[in-house]
Amino acid sequence: MTGEHEDAVTTDAAPVRDAGLGSASAQGAEEGAARLTARELSLAYGDARVVHSVDVEIPPGAVTAVVGPNGCGKSTLLRALARLHPAQTGRVLLDGRDIHSRPTREVARELGLLPQSPIAPGGITVRDLVGRGRIPHLTALRPWGPEDSRAVQAALEATGLTGLAERPVDSLSGGQRQRAWIALALAQETELLLLDEPTTFLDIAHQYEVLDLLHHLSRGGRTVVVVLHDLGQAARYADHLILMSAGLILARGAASDVLTAQRVSAAFGLEVTVVPDPVTGTPLIVPLGTPAGRPSIARARAAGRSERKP
Repeated sequence: MTGEHEDAVTTDAAPVRDAGLGSASAQGAEEGAARLTARELSLAYGDARVVHSVDVEIPPGAVTAVVGPNGCGKSTLLRALARLHPAQTGRVLLDGRDIHSRPTREVARELGLLPQSPIAPGGITVRDLVGRGRIPHLTALRPWGPEDSRAVQAALEATGLTGLAERPVDSLSGGQRQRAWIALALAQETELLLLDEPTTFLDIAHQYEVLDLLHHLSRGGRTVVVVLHDLGQAARYADHLILMSAGLILARGAASDVLTAQRVSAAFGLEVTVVPDPVTGTPLIVPLGTPAGRPSIARARAAGRSERKP
């Protein structure tokens, strides 16, 4: 979890509507029934509202990336979707039920969260850390059993950590540690996996190692929601993007629809151009270096309206 609150935005302006879905993969993901949704959700720290009446539907069996400038509400939104931040107004729904009406252990069996920069207990081995993912399934009447050992082993194999299972977590590389935490979430055997900036502080090789794993997991049927800073990585790996600015959802859908020059400029306050990635053909953002003004709700709303004009 990040140690900083998102920058406060105190207006009650209405959210900007979404972009259309332009790719077959995004359209296919949207056609399924979304298990995790939010309706007219506003979030605050004290009296300072940081997310303003947003609607969210997470496409099942796909990677959704939440992107936007620092302080726009990304991490706060993710925490709310994971039941860790209360709604000021509106609701988060898991399988159609208010997530706060469901018992904590029940939610933990359905949804796993990897916060920013988690810290493992000193000296704990990879296997023992991953085993903590089974806690939601254990009770006095249902102690650790063979199915839990199988779940841990399967998580280790899925993340390529079998050979490191007895190593202390603090002896691993950055990418290996992130895989260990992802393995813990996999051992929970949840279909929904939420991750807050899992590539932060990793070198580029380890960043792509983690993103490749998340992509593989989604292709196996899991629903992944990830907060990312790198727009190019989000465009490459995500089936569905949510672009936030000043506490609003500026656009959502396929990368080609969301990451337009006008929307990115409005969100980040920086003039940009967008070119095709030479490898994948997905949008690649090129800053032009001319400040476009501080991101604001007014700019975000104006960009959303102009993008929707025929």
